[in-house]
Amino acid sequence: MKIIGLIGLLAIVACWVPQTFDVLKTGRVNMKLSFLILYFIGSIALTIYALGDAIFVTINVLTTMGSAINLYYKMFPGRQESKEIR
Repeated sequence: MKIIGLIGLLAIVACWVPQTFDVLKTGRVNMKLSFLILYFIGSIALTIYALGDAIFVTINVLTTMGSAINLYYKMFPGRQESKEIR
């Protein structure tokens, strides 16, 4: 059963990778703030719950970091630099 949990958590981490790269590239997040807050809280709770299991702590820390980056950019969107035409 542990392998099923590992596969599921790896899939969740894999979902955050392209989303987070896109956010870092554009400085904008197209997700609801409530989703990001709940996901962040859930990830932290799962990290604490998983203490003692290095694999699940690592995976949950990665999802927490992904959700934290997205939450930060949702609350403080990056400014698009305006290009002046000369």
